Amino acid sequence: MFYGEYEHSLDKKGRLIVPSKFREIFKEHYAEKFYITRGLDKCLFVFTEEEWKAQERQFKDMPFTRQESRQFNRLYFSGACEVACDKQGRILVPQYLKEYAEIKQDVMIVGVSNRIEIWAKEKWKEFFKNSMGSFEDLAEKLLDLDRGKQ
Repeated sequence: MFYGEYEHSLDKKGRLIVPSKFREIFKEHYAEKFYITRGLDKCLFVFTEEEWKAQERQFKDMPFTRQESRQFNRLYFSGACEVACDKQGRILVPQYLKEYAEIKQDVMIVGVSNRIEIWAKEKWKEFFKNSMGSFEDLAEKLLDLDRGKQ
């Protein structure tokens, strides 16, 4: 659903313009609000309301008696907030999420199928540089795992 990389900057009020392609997808799916939270690898995850509800169902099934489950759910859900685009297609990224992702001004907005990721531009470049060398190895391992399930 969400694909591509877009370079943007936060304005002086900490607002971020959501790429028009992503806003079109929101409209197609009647998504007026969405959720932003702490992601993995020091980025932010953005989900449509529908996908967020699916995430909640999945994580709600994790046993709360396990420390790892409690810890993950606390960090993941306590960082979440509901946002909506203003008339100019901007969202306000809360300060605590900017601090978590080490976002100062320049960001990369990355479509990753069912979610959007927001990265500090420098962090994305570093991740990309460090990961591209293993892209083929990862594909081979993961695709072989999927074939084994069939």
